[in-house]
Amino acid sequence: MTSPRPRRPPGVVRRGLRVLASAIHTQPRSFAIAVCGAAVYGGMTVASAVVFGAVTDRVIVPAFETGATTRGALAAAAAAILGVAVLKALGIVARRAGATYMQVRLQATYRRRVTEQYQRLPLSWHRRHSTGTLLSNASADVEAAFWPVAPLPFACGVALMLVATAAILVTTDRYLAAVGLVVGPAIAVLNWRYNRAVEQPAIAAQERRADVSAVAHESFDGALVVKTLGREGAETERFATASARLRDELVRYGQLHALFDPLMEAIPTVGVLLLLVVGAWRISAGALTEGELVQFAYLFTLLAFPIRAIGWLLSDMPRAVVGWERVQRILHADEALPYGSHDVPSREGPATADLVGVEFAYDGAPVLRDVAFRAAAGRTVAVVGPTGAGKSTIAALLVRLADPDGGGVTVDGHDLRELAHGAVSRNAAMVFQHAFLFDDTVRNNVTLGDDFSDEEVHAACALAQADGFIAALPDGYDTMLGERGTSLSGGQRQRVALARALVRRPRLLILDDATSSVDTTVEAAILRGLQAAALPSTIVVVAYRQATIALADEIVFVERGRVRATGTHDELLATVPAYARLVTAYADEARARTVRAASGALR
Repeated sequence: MTSPRPRRPPGVVRRGLRVLASAIHTQPRSFAIAVCGAAVYGGMTVASAVVFGAVTDRVIVPAFETGATTRGALAAAAAAILGVAVLKALGIVARRAGATYMQVRLQATYRRRVTEQYQRLPLSWHRRHSTGTLLSNASADVEAAFWPVAPLPFACGVALMLVATAAILVTTDRYLAAVGLVVGPAIAVLNWRYNRAVEQPAIAAQERRADVSAVAHESFDGALVVKTLGREGAETERFATASARLRDELVRYGQLHALFDPLMEAIPTVGVLLLLVVGAWRISAGALTEGELVQFAYLFTLLAFPIRAIGWLLSDMPRAVVGWERVQRILHADEALPYGSHDVPSREGPATADLVGVEFAYDGAPVLRDVAFRAAAGRTVAVVGPTGAGKSTIAALLVRLADPDGGGVTVDGHDLRELAHGAVSRNAAMVFQHAFLFDDTVRNNVTLGDDFSDEEVHAACALAQADGFIAALPDGYDTMLGERGTSLSGGQRQRVALARALVRRPRLLILDDATSSVDTTVEAAILRGLQAAALPSTIVVVAYRQATIALADEIVFVERGRVRATGTHDELLATVPAYARLVTAYADEARARTVRAASGALR
């Protein structure tokens, strides 16, 4: 039994028409304005040819025959030409304004949709896609998808010109009609061949754009690594290689365009020449007047540009289809976290968080296995374990950056998957080990646009032990921090990020090694402050330092993705050798660093 042949995907023109149909459905009003303007332009173009033909027969030819003309005839001819020109100009303005507005609104709409989809998709999806590719999807691909929108209303409007021209040719002279009707099919065949030829180069060029964007983003994002390790030359070479591949694809695309474009320009011009030859023969035979030939020749001259507009529309379709399909892959990604309709009861006081039989894997590799523990209301729970044990994954699951593959995570007895959108972020906050700050003021990095008073901001920064260095900044809380907060040290960035969470007074506070970059004295002050402050928070902290761990009410020791033991610090030190070795190893290393630093100072 032979297997069925795979279905060939629809042609690029058919797929491009679907893209345009979606664009029209999204922006119908601006499209209608642009098409009406294009129709007025097309109608007035035909009318101008008729006017020129009439002026030739009724004013110019009689003037040559008699050697004179009347003032009224000249005024009427001028008024007719001027009136048609004014209406044509108004049509051009309406067409361009409507088309530009339509194109810009579509690009803004889809950039917003792509960005919103990025925010809905889980971290597991983002890890499989480079940042440069995602930036390319939201910018270059959206722009390419709606590039044909600009000539679309013109192409629709000039259809009126083509129909009117064909009608005039057919009803006036069959020989001129034969010349005229050859031009359209010739252009159609040429465009069909062009679209088939450029489809693959267009796809490759869009993919290479994404590659260049990805390399550039990595180089800029890793500027410190590149500089400190002297890898500028290697990064330059890597970017040059990606750029050369993009250049080669664009050259390939341009070569095809350069081959077909002159042919597209030549066909209407050849049509005009044939029209003049046939028209002169028909005039000598007495079957055609001079004015009719002028009318047809002028109309064909004007039609060359509209026919090219249709060619532009068709030639842009391959690139538009590629961009559209790349954008649609993002919008139709089905990994977005689903939300329920329940909300965590809006009550004061700390929340209770539970992990019940949690299983989780990254790309099929198990990370957590049957993890279960409770962070009781108002308690401080430290999650401790060796590198790769799954501690950060537990922290991420508590704020629903991902969903477990098995089991569940609950807050106050509500499974996070059943909560409404925004319910988790209103009740929980997480501070990461690597703090991210925006290129904005200190105050805006703490509030993130939410409405907090200066007193609340200052109190949160004081609790995070950040108020001292903020006061020393040039403009205090109004100091611009630069991109990613590079004007601050690592420990200062962590304290601002901690203040960002504390100002929201979360009922569940997750600290994923959030004080690793501050010295032990500052860390101890922060932890003592958190314990003494009247925060409505249950605290879950991923910890390494023994001083941090000792302040917790309960320790959850995680090893190889499983909870091996729970209890107080002293209990686990006495009963769990693996825990004791891990904690004392961190403490011994910290003491060794202190001794080395002191020895260096004495020298």
